[in-house]
Amino acid sequence: MTDKITIVPCEKGSIVKIVDGINQYNLDKVSALSDMWTPLEYTAKNENGEEIGGVLAGIGYWNGLEINILWVKDDYRKKGIGTYILKYIEDIAKSKGATVAMLDTFDFQAEEFYLKNGYMPIGEIQNFPKGYKRIYFSKRLDF
Repeated sequence: MTDKITIVPCEKGSIVKIVDGINQYNLDKVSALSDMWTPLEYTAKNENGEEIGGVLAGIGYWNGLEINILWVKDDYRKKGIGTYILKYIEDIAKSKGATVAMLDTFDFQAEEFYLKNGYMPIGEIQNFPKGYKRIYFSKRLDF
């Protein structure tokens, strides 16, 4: 069967078809609890209006908060700003019905930060990148 299949780079229409296809498959198995994707994207600014951090996240259709990126500028780290941003996004997500948060990080990035903030490791990839590990975390928001 695979000898008659060709694989080519995606065009925009193909990307939409792939996303729609997996969404339809998923929703045939488990009904959506909310909109397909509710973006939660915020910037933290200092008193001078300078961007010093931010978060790119969203809530998926099963009410899970997916944190893709949480960043704090080097000069502002270890001052509670990351925790402030994290709690802010969790509170908004909870108010919109999110029941769980999920993310990944590397051990050289923010492993201890997420542990300190109540996240539980649920999996990891050893030696990726070489000499480090990628860690997957989750946290219940509905307690």
